[in-house]
Amino acid sequence: METGDTGTRGDGPAPARSRWAPMPFIALGVSLIIMDATIVNVAVPTIIGDLSLDASQAEWINSVYPLSLAALLILFGRMGDLLGRRRLFIAGLLLFGASSLIATLAGSGGVLIAGRLLQGVGAAMILPATLATVNASYTGRDRGVAFAIWGSTIGGMAAVGPLAGGWLTTDLSWRWAFLLNLPVILVVIAGTVRYVPETTDPHATRGADVPGALASVIGLGALVFALIEGERFGWWRTSPHARFGDWQWPWAVSPTPVALVVSAVALTLLVIDGRARARAGRPVLLDLSLFRIRGFRYGSIAALVVALGEFGLLFALPLCLQGALGYSALGTGVLILALAVGTFLSSGTTARFTRRYGARAVVRAGLAIEAVAVAGLRVCAGAEMTSWTIAGWLFLYGAGVGLATAQLTSVILDDVPVEKSGQASGMQSTVRQVGSALGIASLGTMLIVLLGTGTTDRLARTPGLTGQQRAAVSTAVRESAGAIIPTLAARPGGQAIRVAATAAMVDATRVVLFCAAGVLALGLLATFALPCGAAIRPAVEEVGSEELTGA
Repeated sequence: METGDTGTRGDGPAPARSRWAPMPFIALGVSLIIMDATIVNVAVPTIIGDLSLDASQAEWINSVYPLSLAALLILFGRMGDLLGRRRLFIAGLLLFGASSLIATLAGSGGVLIAGRLLQGVGAAMILPATLATVNASYTGRDRGVAFAIWGSTIGGMAAVGPLAGGWLTTDLSWRWAFLLNLPVILVVIAGTVRYVPETTDPHATRGADVPGALASVIGLGALVFALIEGERFGWWRTSPHARFGDWQWPWAVSPTPVALVVSAVALTLLVIDGRARARAGRPVLLDLSLFRIRGFRYGSIAALVVALGEFGLLFALPLCLQGALGYSALGTGVLILALAVGTFLSSGTTARFTRRYGARAVVRAGLAIEAVAVAGLRVCAGAEMTSWTIAGWLFLYGAGVGLATAQLTSVILDDVPVEKSGQASGMQSTVRQVGSALGIASLGTMLIVLLGTGTTDRLARTPGLTGQQRAAVSTAVRESAGAIIPTLAARPGGQAIRVAATAAMVDATRVVLFCAAGVLALGLLATFALPCGAAIRPAVEEVGSEELTGA
C-alpha cells in the first residue's frame, strides 16, 4: 500500500467547489469496517444464547475479523495501487455487504464465523483503498484536513460501535448490527461511482507476493486456531471433542500441536521467501529490512502487545459484565463509552504535550496510564463493583489510549525512508490487527479455561449437588463463556450454583485483567528501546497516518 504517492486520476482534476464531495462517502466506508470491528463485543453473550454457541465459536466470531483483515491488508493495498483504488473500494464494499447479509441470516455459529471472515476480507480491501485515495486526491492543507476527517471517523466509530451494538441487541436484535450495513453500503457505492476519482500509483512495481500472502494467512490462521481450540481439542492428547463436523480427529496427538507446527513452518517460509524475493528485486509482502530500523522494530513490538492486551480486555470484559454482574448489552455499551470519552478528551491534548515533551514521552505516559487503569480495574473487580467504578477506570484507560496510540504510529514511522513509508504504514497496521486477533485468542482462551476450572472447584464446595450435576453445570458455564450464568438461578438449588459460577467468572476476569495489564507493561518496556530522536509531527499528520486505532 503506497501512501506516499500522488497517484493518477482517471477523471481529471476535480473543480474546487466539488473537491470535498468524495469525503463523506470515503468516511462512511471507513465507518462501516470500524463499527463492525467493535460492535459485536457487547452482543456476544446474546449471540451465544441465540445460536447455542460454544466458547471457542464465540472467540472465533471476534478474532476471525481482525485475523483476515491483518493477513490481507498489505496485499490488497498493493492491488489497489496497481489496479485502481476506487475499483478496489467498490469491490470491498460489495463483498462487505454480501458477508453482512450472511451474518444477518446466520442460523449457526459456523455460518456467522464465515460471514465475519468474509467481512474481514472486504475490510482489507476497503481500508487501504480509502487511505490511499485520500492521499492521492488532496494536497497541501486540504490533505491535512482530509486526513483529519479520515482519522476522526476511525476514532469516533470505534467509540460508537459498542454503544450501537448494545442498543441494537437490547431493543431490536443483534442481527441488526449487520443488517444496517446494507443500506449504508448502497449509498456509499452510489456516491463513490459519482464523486470519488480513480487513482493508481504509477511508480508501483508490477506483481504481487502471492506465496507470501498464502504463507501469512496459513501461519496466522493456524496459530489462532491452536490458541482458541486447544482447550477443547486438547493441548497435547486428543480429547473426545476433537471433531470437525462429523469427522473425528483420528490420531492420539491433538490437532493443537499440529496447528502450531504448521504455523511455525508457514511463518518461517514467509520469512525465507521474503528474503529471496527481496534479493531478486521482486515484490515482497513482508519487507524484513524495515525491522533493521530500531524505531520501527521496537515500536511495532509495542503496538503488537498493546493491541493484544486491549482487545483481549474488550473481549473478556463484556462477558463478565453481562454474565456475572447482570448488565444488559446496552448497559455494557454505555460503560465502554466511558473509554471512548477518555480517548476523545485526551486526544485533544496530545499535540500540545508532544511539542513540549516529545513523542516518546507521550507514548510512555499513555501506556503507563493504560497499564495502571487495567490494574486498578483488576483490583476493584468483584460482584459488588459499581458502575461508576467501572466507568472511572475505563475512562482513565481511554485517556491513556488517546495519548499513546497516534503518537506510537508517528514514532514507528519516524525513521522509515520516504520510499518505504507505504510498506511501513501497511505493516504497522497489520501488526496491530495480528495483536488484536492474538489478544482475543489468548486472553479469551485463558478466561474460558479459568472459568471452567473455577466453577468446578467452587461447585465442589457447594452442598446438595451430585458429581454429575457439578460436571454438567461446569461444562455449560465454560462452553457458554459464562453467558448461561444469569439463568442458573432458575434451577433447583440454582441460587447457590449461580453464586459459585459468578465468583468463578469474576476470579477468571481478574486474572485476565492482570495479564492484560502485564502485556501493556511489556509494551511500555519496549518503548525504552526506541531511539531518542523521535520527531514531533504536526497533529494533523498524526491523525492521517493512524490506521485502525480502534479496530
